[in-house]
Amino acid sequence: MLDLAGKLKTANSSNNYLFMAFSGEEMGLLGSNYFTKNATLDLNKANYMINMDMVGRLKQDSTLAVYGVGTSPRWKQTLSATNPGFKIVENESGVGPSDHTSFYLQDIPVLHFFTGQHDDYHKPGDDTEKLNYEGMDAISNYIFDVITELDKSGKLAFRKTKNESEETPRFKVGLGVVPDYLFDGEGMRVDGISEDKPAQKAGLQKGDIVIKLGDSAIVDMMSYMRALSVFQAGDSTQVVVKRDGKTVEASIQF
Repeated sequence: MLDLAGKLKTANSSNNYLFMAFSGEEMGLLGSNYFTKNATLDLNKANYMINMDMVGRLKQDSTLAVYGVGTSPRWKQTLSATNPGFKIVENESGVGPSDHTSFYLQDIPVLHFFTGQHDDYHKPGDDTEKLNYEGMDAISNYIFDVITELDKSGKLAFRKTKNESEETPRFKVGLGVVPDYLFDGEGMRVDGISEDKPAQKAGLQKGDIVIKLGDSAIVDMMSYMRALSVFQAGDSTQVVVKRDGKTVEASIQF
């Protein structure tokens, strides 16, 4: 964020930019929600909001998730025109578990940049030596180009999006895996395994692609969550994964 602020400070811009670091996100977007309800500027004059939440672990394939691309008709065109070579995984919804949601709910176009989950998420091991600094710089440059591309475009049109979170099924059990949210193939790829959880006990491994859970075929994250939602503690079922080009079946005990 500070790197981007430094770039914009020296840019010949016709706009003003406000940089904010919010607290209370994990407790329910407390900081950003409070700001939008008690804003220090007229939010009707706010053109858009860009959220950088977890952008420090860009992987070797340069996959970058961008959420909120449906909140303005200009986003997709601008993201494509300025993309220096990222493999972009787009999501149209303006609603998600991060601070851009607070601004979307005020009818402000939003984008959320995200490099994906990792094994150190919410753990003490998430430390500076594991950050991809070159990747962070590349993302900062990309966002700078997006901003300057829009500099003389005037007010962005806002568009409401389908709230995917309302369709998300609730479940009482879990496999104990970290999903790869940037995976755009068929199935649900496992990006991490939690200790002493059903997936580990069943022999699942990082990199496995879950293609079937119980009687349900798994084609994406949503179908995985729907399949998981039918199980309760004490249930058992079969899981089928792809591993190194082979199909592996295992028994899961929830």
